[in-house]
Amino acid sequence: MEVKSSKTGVLYAFAAYIVWGLLPIYWKTLQGVPALEILAHRIVWSFAFVTMLIVLKKQWGRVGSILRDRSKLLGLVLSALLITANWYIYIWAVNSNKVVEASLGYYFNPLLVVLIGIIVLGERIDRWQIASLALAAIGVLILAFEYGRIPWISLGLAVTFALYGLAKRLVNVDSLLGLALETAVVAPIALIYLWVGTKSGGVIGDYGMSKLLLLMGAGIVTAIPLLWFANAAKSVPFATIGFIQYLSPTLNLLLGVLVFHEEFTSTHAWSFGFIWVALAVYSISRIYGLRRANLSAVQPLQGK
Repeated sequence: MEVKSSKTGVLYAFAAYIVWGLLPIYWKTLQGVPALEILAHRIVWSFAFVTMLIVLKKQWGRVGSILRDRSKLLGLVLSALLITANWYIYIWAVNSNKVVEASLGYYFNPLLVVLIGIIVLGERIDRWQIASLALAAIGVLILAFEYGRIPWISLGLAVTFALYGLAKRLVNVDSLLGLALETAVVAPIALIYLWVGTKSGGVIGDYGMSKLLLLMGAGIVTAIPLLWFANAAKSVPFATIGFIQYLSPTLNLLLGVLVFHEEFTSTHAWSFGFIWVALAVYSISRIYGLRRANLSAVQPLQGK
């Protein structure tokens, strides 16, 4: 049963990261719509869709206990602001032909999570993980020096998503309830934006039914992969998910270069090269670390 559960979990993880990796195609179909308006629709329809699922699963009673916990409530407000910023940067990047730069941010994200763990949570790391952080920093600096500017799209996505992960860890709320409450925080602002735009003759009134349906579908494409990922996290080892997560930025990169024909220069190659080597060093160090931990846990049992 455990093996079957783990296999199912891996399939859920692959499905989630494939959808996240192909999501630029969805946002590209809405390229004529301003990023802020897409964001507003994504928030509103995500809230509507997730709320419906909570009602169907009869989990609404758990919301009250979360809202009564002040620390969790503050954490949810913070995570709502962070994921909103992350969504906006990503949508804007895709529809501004910056998919390659966006993919770099999600390659860099796992290493930034390690750095935040050291600074905020006081976690200890070994020399290999230090080396991976140094290599990743070189990769980012290569782009910064070449273009004379900080790659803010990549760093913005990496920073907001890493801090979002930290906030979620500190709050520790079920992913479905968490998404419902996070979107509930910003949904009133999104609704006001859409309402004001409609009253002034813009926003919703400017688009045909097909685009309106796509905007409404933004809630579904947001929630479904998140639920798949939540199912995967219950039965799949962290190290396995760590490898699968690179599928998403890889698909982003391939879409950016091969489908959307974005520029990929030698500078990009050097920058991505350092990031990939950093991820390889980090992943290998994690695998050996987990193996050593498992061996040290098994040996005392064998002695008994």
